[in-house]
Amino acid sequence: MINLNKHGQALIEYVLIVAIISVITIAIVSYFGGYLKDSITKTSCSLVDQEYIEGKKPGEGSCQDKHSGES
Repeated sequence: MINLNKHGQALIEYVLIVAIISVITIAIVSYFGGYLKDSITKTSCSLVDQEYIEGKKPGEGSCQDKHSGES
């Protein structure tokens, strides 16, 4: 009787699971990337005591000095 080695099959299954999770993660980040960038920018603006200015599209927001528009 032939002794079959199933370790290779298990390894391939784990690689496929990791590949599927990676593809799903990349798709989610690319879809919501602008919103993620905006939330990080909002947080960094508050840390450096600046005002967050919202952009026209997600991901285009920026920080601006709070007193730059005043004379």
